[in-house]
Amino acid sequence: MTEEQSAPAPEETPAPKAAAPEVAEPEVPAEEAPESEPDPQQRIDELTADLQRLQAEYVNYKRRVDRDRELVRENATYSALAPIVEVLDTIDRAREHGELGPDNAGFKAVADQLERIVAGLGLTRFGAPGERFDPNLHEALSHLGTDAEVTETTVKVIVKSGYRIGDRVVRAAQVLVVDPE
Repeated sequence: MTEEQSAPAPEETPAPKAAAPEVAEPEVPAEEAPESEPDPQQRIDELTADLQRLQAEYVNYKRRVDRDRELVRENATYSALAPIVEVLDTIDRAREHGELGPDNAGFKAVADQLERIVAGLGLTRFGAPGERFDPNLHEALSHLGTDAEVTETTVKVIVKSGYRIGDRVVRAAQVLVVDPE
């Protein structure tokens, strides 16, 4: 045996490996489905539908506002004219008693002007003898019996005229009625 062979071989330790710098590998995104560009016509259709919906909402909003505005106007007119009905009743009584004649031309002019103004604001008078009695429009103060000339319950006498603004009754006509025989 030779010395080389008999001597134990020096322990070979592997040379320390130099640590390789860690290089960040670019992340490769997972296989994504490529985003397809939306069809231009489809996008136009979507935007057109959105625009049409917004226009319809705006038109409905305008209608609602106009309707509400008209309701507020009608309520304000009603509130302002309802108390004037009593003044108009006084004018009617003065007219019935001849107090609006030539001797009281000034009062007659004021009465006529007031009646024109309230008529211009939509206040209309209703109720006349001979009308069919309608409990929605007339307040029966008394029943005078029967009348052979009528075929249904009928207004015979108007005690106080009724007034309305449009379809809204401000005050029902106060009447005396008769029934058919």
